[in-house]
Amino acid sequence: MSIESYIPKLVRASLDNDHRTVRSICTRLIRRLKDSHPDVAKEIADALAYHGIGANTLRSVGIDGGPLDAESRKSLAVVEEPVDVNKPVLSVKVERLIDDFIAEREQAPKLIAAGLNPPSSILLYGPPGVGKTYLANYLSGVFKLKFVTLDLATSISSYLGKTGQNIKSVIDYARQEPSLLFLDEFDAVAKKRDDMSDLGELKRIVNVLLKELEDWPSHSILMAATNHPELLDRAIWRRFDRTIELELPGENERLQLLQEQFQDVNDDRTKNLLLILANLTEGLSCADVCKLSERARRKAIISNEDLTRIIFQELASFTDKRETIFYKKFSKVARDCFQLSVRELADWLGKPPSTVQYYLKDKDEKERNK
Repeated sequence: MSIESYIPKLVRASLDNDHRTVRSICTRLIRRLKDSHPDVAKEIADALAYHGIGANTLRSVGIDGGPLDAESRKSLAVVEEPVDVNKPVLSVKVERLIDDFIAEREQAPKLIAAGLNPPSSILLYGPPGVGKTYLANYLSGVFKLKFVTLDLATSISSYLGKTGQNIKSVIDYARQEPSLLFLDEFDAVAKKRDDMSDLGELKRIVNVLLKELEDWPSHSILMAATNHPELLDRAIWRRFDRTIELELPGENERLQLLQEQFQDVNDDRTKNLLLILANLTEGLSCADVCKLSERARRKAIISNEDLTRIIFQELASFTDKRETIFYKKFSKVARDCFQLSVRELADWLGKPPSTVQYYLKDKDEKERNK
């Protein structure tokens, strides 16, 4: 039996929590790999050993479990191994900022020798779905740092002083050894300190964050993300080495995302229509574009229908809150590409046929007057 044939069996057993089968398959893999890939065999054996004594298997690769709440014993943070992921699709400006951050981190010894500290903190802000969490994951993989995410559900407490203690515990954990600490929804813990209804807890939390950011060790990275930058305390902004705004993707970025999503599609017609689709998806986030692509691919596989046609149909469902200008542009493109009737277009958009006729007429008249 080839090593590859063990993979689906291992996946099924893992998803079913069948530890006995997982251990059996892993034991066989160790025997098969010990001569050709001894490091891999040892890593599997170490994971089995830790699991056998009831310990977290991440300890086998030097990653301890995260801190726990003193009373509930629930985890205050999610700790994950670094994983290599594809470089995120970013604007030219943001990509340059991230590349500079990576270069300066990689040249840390040279900077330290010159009496300078490498950058170790980034504040990301922008609307939902633009890739803030994905970017943090990407940098965790680039620097091979364990990925530590603050769990707001367990960290925020109604007891006076407890939230600050919990956050301090997570920060202390990430400071102990090389880590990337990600504080998502940062505005929940770093709000402006001028809230008159606050009893002092908020001020204590912000003061803790300010102190930790000031003294953050260079061997770790602290990243924070917010969808509401206007809520952050003003003093917080100055403590980060980089403050980067992630905006909704432009047309070039949307085209890159679509090309990645449909890179295995060999139909030239679909590839050409991606250019049109990149223009029509104006206003959608990176997450929206990926969701649109996944929905279209799933539907095309199940229905065995034309993928391009389905992509446009799915796009129509993303237009609930879009402006009339989109409907006009979409109607003209869909009619010309697929030779659709007014009734079919109306069905796609969920609009009355008379409304669709208005969209097409207005668009055609403007083109004739050019």
